[in-house]
Amino acid sequence: MLCHDGANPADLGEELSPRDDVKMGKLRVEAEEFVRKVMFRGMILSLIKSGYNVALINGLEWMDTKVMSMVVEGSRRAPYPSTMELAHPNTERLQSSILPTMVESFLLKLGFNARAQFSSYRKGSDGQTQEPEDTFSGMIIDDQPVVSECVYLTLTVLAYMLQNDTSKGLLAPSFLIHTVLKGETRISDRPQLWDPEVHIKDIHTSSFLAEFSSLSRSILDDKSWNRVMNNQSIQCDVADLVDGRLFSSVANEFMENSFSNGQVLASLKPKVESLARTLRSLCGIRLEYQDREFSSNVTIKASSREEVSRKSNNISILPFANSVFDKHLASIKISVDSSNFVNQQSARIFQEISHWHNAKRRMDAKTIHPLSEKDKGRVLKRNQFFMAEMQAYAASLTNAAGKILEPKTVTVSDGKKTNKSQIENSKESDDSGSSRKPHNSKSASNRKGAGKKSMLENLKAEQATKANAIVEKSFVAWQNVRKDLDSEPHLSSKYSKTKSYLGGLSGSKSTALQAEVGFYILTILVDIYRNLCNERDEKDISRISELYGIAALIWDSIRKLSVIDGLTKIITDYITQVSRLMGLPAIEPPKPTSDRNLAFTPDSTVLNSGDVSISLKSIDFQCLHCGPYMDRNLDSAPDHRVPFRPDGWQRKVLDELDANRSVFVVAPTSAGKTFISFYAMERTLKASDDSILVYVAPTKALVNQIAAEIQARYKKTYKHAGNSVWAIHTRDYRINNPSGCQILVTVPHILQIMLLSPTNAKSWSEKVKTIIFDEIHSIGNAEDGVVWEQLLLLAPCPIIALSATVGNPEKFSEWLATTQKASGIQLTMIKHKHRYSDLRKFTFVPPKRFAFQGLSAETAFATLGLDSVEGFSFIHPVASLVNKSRGIPDDLSLEARDCLSLWKSMFHHQTSQFPVDISLDPRTSTFPRILAKVDVIKWEESLKQLLKTWMDDDESPFDKVLEDLSKSMAEFRHGRDQISRRHADDTGTDDLKEIDKNDLKDTTLPLLCKLHERDALPAILFNYDRSKCEEICRSVIGQLTLAEQRWKEKSTFWKKQLRDWEQWKKEQTKIAGKKTAKIAPKRRGRDDEEGPSSKADRVQDAANSEASPFANFDPEDPIDGFHFAAKHKIDSAELSRYFSQLKRRGVSPWLTEALTRGIGVHHAGMNRKYRQFVEMLFRRGYLRVVIATGTLALGINMPCATVVFSGDSVFLTALNFRQAAGRAGRRGFDLLGNVVFQNISDSKVCRLISSRLPDLNGHFPITTTLVLRLFTLLHESGNSPYAIRAINSLLSQPRLYLDGSGFKDQVLHHLRFSIEYLRRQSLLSSHGVPLNFAGLTSHLYYTENSCFALNALLKGGYFHELCSGIREKRSSVLRTLMVVMAHLFGRRPCRQVDQEYIDTIVKRSASVVFLPPLPTRAAQILRQHNQDTLHIFTNYVKTFVDQHINSDDCSLPLTGVTVGGQNAIRGPAGMLPPARVRSPFVALSGHGDTFDDISDLCRTTRAGVFLEKAVIPHLDVYPDEEKTPLNAYLYDFYMHGDLGSLERANGVRKSDVWFLLNDFSMVLATIVTSLGNFLKLPDSDLSMLDVMGEGDEHNNLEDDKIAAEIPAEMADGSSSNIASDRGRVPLPTVPKSNPNSKKKIAKSWDDEDLDEVIDLGSAGGRIEGTILGDANSRSIDEIEEGFLNIYLALSNLRAEFDIKFKAIFA
Repeated sequence: MLCHDGANPADLGEELSPRDDVKMGKLRVEAEEFVRKVMFRGMILSLIKSGYNVALINGLEWMDTKVMSMVVEGSRRAPYPSTMELAHPNTERLQSSILPTMVESFLLKLGFNARAQFSSYRKGSDGQTQEPEDTFSGMIIDDQPVVSECVYLTLTVLAYMLQNDTSKGLLAPSFLIHTVLKGETRISDRPQLWDPEVHIKDIHTSSFLAEFSSLSRSILDDKSWNRVMNNQSIQCDVADLVDGRLFSSVANEFMENSFSNGQVLASLKPKVESLARTLRSLCGIRLEYQDREFSSNVTIKASSREEVSRKSNNISILPFANSVFDKHLASIKISVDSSNFVNQQSARIFQEISHWHNAKRRMDAKTIHPLSEKDKGRVLKRNQFFMAEMQAYAASLTNAAGKILEPKTVTVSDGKKTNKSQIENSKESDDSGSSRKPHNSKSASNRKGAGKKSMLENLKAEQATKANAIVEKSFVAWQNVRKDLDSEPHLSSKYSKTKSYLGGLSGSKSTALQAEVGFYILTILVDIYRNLCNERDEKDISRISELYGIAALIWDSIRKLSVIDGLTKIITDYITQVSRLMGLPAIEPPKPTSDRNLAFTPDSTVLNSGDVSISLKSIDFQCLHCGPYMDRNLDSAPDHRVPFRPDGWQRKVLDELDANRSVFVVAPTSAGKTFISFYAMERTLKASDDSILVYVAPTKALVNQIAAEIQARYKKTYKHAGNSVWAIHTRDYRINNPSGCQILVTVPHILQIMLLSPTNAKSWSEKVKTIIFDEIHSIGNAEDGVVWEQLLLLAPCPIIALSATVGNPEKFSEWLATTQKASGIQLTMIKHKHRYSDLRKFTFVPPKRFAFQGLSAETAFATLGLDSVEGFSFIHPVASLVNKSRGIPDDLSLEARDCLSLWKSMFHHQTSQFPVDISLDPRTSTFPRILAKVDVIKWEESLKQLLKTWMDDDESPFDKVLEDLSKSMAEFRHGRDQISRRHADDTGTDDLKEIDKNDLKDTTLPLLCKLHERDALPAILFNYDRSKCEEICRSVIGQLTLAEQRWKEKSTFWKKQLRDWEQWKKEQTKIAGKKTAKIAPKRRGRDDEEGPSSKADRVQDAANSEASPFANFDPEDPIDGFHFAAKHKIDSAELSRYFSQLKRRGVSPWLTEALTRGIGVHHAGMNRKYRQFVEMLFRRGYLRVVIATGTLALGINMPCATVVFSGDSVFLTALNFRQAAGRAGRRGFDLLGNVVFQNISDSKVCRLISSRLPDLNGHFPITTTLVLRLFTLLHESGNSPYAIRAINSLLSQPRLYLDGSGFKDQVLHHLRFSIEYLRRQSLLSSHGVPLNFAGLTSHLYYTENSCFALNALLKGGYFHELCSGIREKRSSVLRTLMVVMAHLFGRRPCRQVDQEYIDTIVKRSASVVFLPPLPTRAAQILRQHNQDTLHIFTNYVKTFVDQHINSDDCSLPLTGVTVGGQNAIRGPAGMLPPARVRSPFVALSGHGDTFDDISDLCRTTRAGVFLEKAVIPHLDVYPDEEKTPLNAYLYDFYMHGDLGSLERANGVRKSDVWFLLNDFSMVLATIVTSLGNFLKLPDSDLSMLDVMGEGDEHNNLEDDKIAAEIPAEMADGSSSNIASDRGRVPLPTVPKSNPNSKKKIAKSWDDEDLDEVIDLGSAGGRIEGTILGDANSRSIDEIEEGFLNIYLALSNLRAEFDIKFKAIFA
């Protein structure tokens, strides 16, 4: 709900503590505000109490296509008073008890028959509403029927007013003239000049309009009036009921009998008289209108706005010519004034000394210093450490079989050679070669061929013998394994171990043993089923569910066995017997294909006793219990290009890639998209050593994952050093050389930088052959979506776009195809709608009381889903369709059992009007005997199609079906008591405690216990609040620890184990002491062969130690039953190494403790290495619970059995729901995925499931910084072919804008005026050469439009003035500089600026909260900059309208209703000239084509012109352009460094602080480095790649420190294929002026020993850098002293800010 909280902004210009006399003057206003606040906040409180989320309208922030607002999340737990008295103002509207009666009478007179309105709607004898007859005659004017609601409403209201007050007859004629005039005149010709001296003479005009409006509103609110209008198809045009200015002008002239355009009004007189006669017939009053003469004796006086508009009509722009851009701009006809020029004598041609993020630094030979042996060792060790980490991370990324991905050696020749078997076959079948040989060589050839054939036969025989020997050994090994398995007492454990053994077989071993081992597994399942049948209790729903689960698993095992080779008669007979006795769906009996004796003899009589039948019809059993086991073959077929059987849609993808075409693949998670990227990568590696593929991912977490998987999949040997298979390149992290790899894994910003880098234009960019855009739906993001869109437009090669969540794939594909076509590339969309594994959804109802005494040692076996588990209510997908207007979303999928229940309900409720076709009955012959997934899909589509027709008809039985299928959601609405015990027979007090069902900290452990018992772990719990994730984790850990402590205190077993352990330690100490005494100190040979403690003895001792149960016992470790960790999944020594690293990195101990208990937390605010360990341990199976925000929802390989949405959030949208839910049931891991909703209302659950995916919206791609960067690319690359091709491709696009068709002309106009802006800002020459601070501005592209404001201040000389006193008034200058920088960068509006907030929060805080105003001079420069920009882009709109828009803007945007007439009529005096730029609807209020500011221009521009405020280079200045004050969080942090104050007073969330401060640190680093490059300071030719925020720098230095501390044996990775480049090269720093500091003066810029330590005084820190030297050591022509002062000031500001920033890490 959107609400205002009643708080008005305080006037910050006044004193925060007003004087007493001022306070007295405000008492009345404050009282009114108090009443308003109470009303609004009472409403908000009631909404929150009802569970609604409330978005505060106060301080709405518009960001691109998104609206950002502070949201108060609703909760039914919110405190709410039982009674609340709300004061409210008197808002009573004028009403009359006789009004409805009189209106009815007027309508009858207007031609509305009585039977066609109010009283005619009566109930008939059948109880149904009878429709009236259509006897409407209506009004006729000029032989045309009147169909305007405005006219009828005007006459009705005027008649009522005249009957009650005849004095209104003086103004009624004017209102009728006004009504006719506005209906005939074009809306663009209606704007009136408002002259208070003229229009305020008669106060009766205002009161007349007020009464008219109130009565009109009363009539329009009446349902009967609306019914009449709708039934007679009267056009609803009441939006244009009153034009107040036009009416006032007409009234003044009418009353003075002096009309400025009498001739026009005379032509309208017949229509006016017709209305007057009709009005007289309604009320009986004759208007003073007849015989009135219309004369014209008033001179129209032009308004000041019109004069201004005329003055600005002469549009002139600066000359510009560029051979590449000219042909694209030729269609724009604008006069050029050559006399206007920018004085650029001081401008220098901008040269990229080192373009941002180049792979290598440009360094002079004299600056390269060879590394010492010690440094070489340190670098090698660091690289080995990072390589070992990458290998460990890659090892956790496993395939479906759970095996580590073995790297495949790729060579270029692999793509050219033919398969060996194909060559042999071709040789044997090709006879043409021998026929060409001479005749006399035939016998020799035959002998040679016979010899070769004999050799091949011998080779095959030898291979067969070896294969048979391997098979025989395999059977022997199997017999030994089987003997061990037979001794396993628990059947479930026996089943798991046997299945694991079969899964571990490969090649010929798997082929030979799969039949017998599979049969052995079947016998185990049958034994389990028999035992359950013996214990069957029809009342125990959970037990019956488990029984059917085992039966389904048996059926699946039989189905799989029936299609493999090697079955013996014993196996086939057993299968047939089991199927018959259990009554399983009949599978065609397999035929024996082997006579081998089995290693065991099955019990054929195991099912002969008792009733073992499943007692279900075949089709019901398959649908209800076998859905996850059904054959999922969707047109699968073998394909030599991939090592699996791809589906049809996957083969189509392969065909398109092989044809070098672009593809856009839309398929849900788990459908099988992953292989596409790796197939394309392998093609690139095989093609050559130079071709490059770029993989673009939206997050750094996904970047690391993909790079690790590439490391695990591929390896390649290169001829030249420095090349590698892959590289990572993000803003703060690099591994390997980005320009020397073949597969670059990066994020969008970095790829854009590299494609626009001039140094890459003739090398790297030309080699890019494929770009993969993963999670392409990220183009819809407000933050960086425009970068994605620009990349798609700039792509120089075929692309692969992948996504699972695109709401409008056809529209997006159409746009993608046009962008690719402009580059001569064809794009194909391939859409696949079906997941491999289904998702089953449940709501969790927590227990009333809960007692935790440990996790159950026994878990459910062979049960899928959470059905029949107490506390979980199943959600049928159709039950979510509560809002019929939404229809059925395309991705709403149904399982087989969902289809069955839907069909049964529809069949039960069908009627003669809404029948269910017999073809939908699964019991008929139209369905196959054994269902497959493809059959269910066809059934589902047919059912959904029929269901949709029922949804669209209110008379259908849809509501009854919905009611049927919603019953399951009502189960367990009232939670019961829950006790979790380690063993069912455990005794002790239950210690039940009350559970707050709305508190996630109380309900999460009961939920996890249920999932554990159901074997539904691992699970990911998604909560979109970072702090809440940590709170939940802490709470669960606390409950586990407390329960463990209580168990230890009471357990005699534990106490005995401690005593035994202490005894064992004493024994080990004695043994160790004896051995030490026996060792001769002088007899320690190389291996101690003759010593009493030989190597063999040590081995024996180690074995004895390991055999002891206390060898690895640690009483501090969590005890089984009080943790969720699967400890057997990872070696304890490896785990200890991970924990040791986390400790070194300062990770909180409680997080490490949580890992020991199998629980991890994952969100963007966590330590990077900790997050990586959480991902690895979860994939390895050690962690079984992870609590995360959306960081794990976007493509991260984190397969789990269950996804839990833990608590509601405004960020839990339809898109985020689908992305997060997709983590469950990943292909190859799970047959079924569970989705659980915890503490989320049913209405929200239904909305999430039934909502459509959001459509992708585009962004205006041609930003001003992009234009500047394109010119830099073109100029610095010397007009390289790549640069020209990129620009031509971009500007030739027919649809540059995703949401705009035919948008090209407008984009080109925008481009031309962006060039005009850059010229006037001295950033571009008349021929397109970048000038002055073009490099600095380009490097700050991510801060647009702040970077242009910075350039304006630099160009205007403000920073020269401010920083001139940096040496004398350092502290004052830096404070002022910080204020200015906080105004430019990291801008956040203050959402609360009312006096109440100031008094209660601001005045009690160390923060000033509201950013101090800009210094006067800086504000003046920025205001002038904004006015110049406004002038430029106003001219842009004018020229575009003149050249391309010919139609009138007269239609309302949403309804399309046309307003006004078609005639160009000049009415009363004071009519303004038609607006050309501004919307005529806005112009009605007297606005012309002169605009106050950029916001005014963008907000009120006429239709047909796209003008987005975000892409116009300006920066609003508070308070004249920006009405909301800016948040002073950056300035406050610089002043006090207190994070607590930032959170409390500044309202910055704790989880966001680090990122905001790091971004600002990045800005300062970029500015300082760019200025150094611009000034060509020594050691300033640094790659901008090395520039990063202090937070990222800290993380990288921390990694280096850890790498240096790790022992060599732990960094066991090879560094031959990896070269880590992390951290930045120290930037040159100018010291502050300090009389007490000792300074070394450099004699020249080439001196090498210029290091000094700068004392930062009270800042509390020191920083190393390189001194600039005395400014006088270089001439003023080389470096201006003013720029040196700016550089010095900004360097010091950066140093002080970073010191405070680094302090928060401590």
